[in-house]
Amino acid sequence: MAERVLLVGLGNPGKKYAKNRHNVGFVALDSIAEGAGVTFTKDKRGEWARKEIETRGGEKLELLFYKPLEFMNLSGGGVRDIIKKYPLPPERMVVFHDEIEIAFGEVRWKTGGGHKGHNGLRDIVAKCGTSEFHRVRIGVGRPDHDDVAEHVLSDFTPDEWNAIPASISRAEELLGKWMESI
Repeated sequence: MAERVLLVGLGNPGKKYAKNRHNVGFVALDSIAEGAGVTFTKDKRGEWARKEIETRGGEKLELLFYKPLEFMNLSGGGVRDIIKKYPLPPERMVVFHDEIEIAFGEVRWKTGGGHKGHNGLRDIVAKCGTSEFHRVRIGVGRPDHDDVAEHVLSDFTPDEWNAIPASISRAEELLGKWMESI
C-alpha cells in the first residue's frame, strides 16, 4: 500500500465567498489539484480527489486533496472523516490557509503549534485531536481596524487578486520541497 499525504485547503463554500481572503486555502488547493490533473468529487461534507504518484526514490505516494464545504469554523469534521477513511499520521497532513499575522504576499511553512485564533485550524485541532500537522500560511495581512472577521470575509482588492498567483506559486514551491523530503 502506498504512503499517503493529505492536502487540505480551507475556505467557505459558495460563490459569495470565492474571492474572500479567508478562501485563499481553497484557491491554493485548486491550483495544486489542477497541476496534478485531478478533478474533485463532492460528498456530504466536502470535495475530495485522489492521485497516486511516484516519488523520486521510486516509492508510491497517494495524494489526497480535500476542501471542507462546511463553513470555516466547522472544517475539522470533514478532515476527521477523511483521516478515518484513509488513515495517515498527522505529520502527513498539510493545511493551506489564510494568515492575518503575515503580510499580504508572504507565504510561510509551519509545523505544529497553536491555531493563533484561526477558527478553521481550531476546529481541525479539536476534532482531529492533534496540532502536529503542517500548515502553509498564506499572508492576507492584518486589518487596520479591530474587526478581523470583516477583514477575512472581505474580497481581495483587484490588485491583490491579481497578485494571488505569486503567493500560490510560493505555496506550491514550499509543498514541493517538503514532498521531496518524504
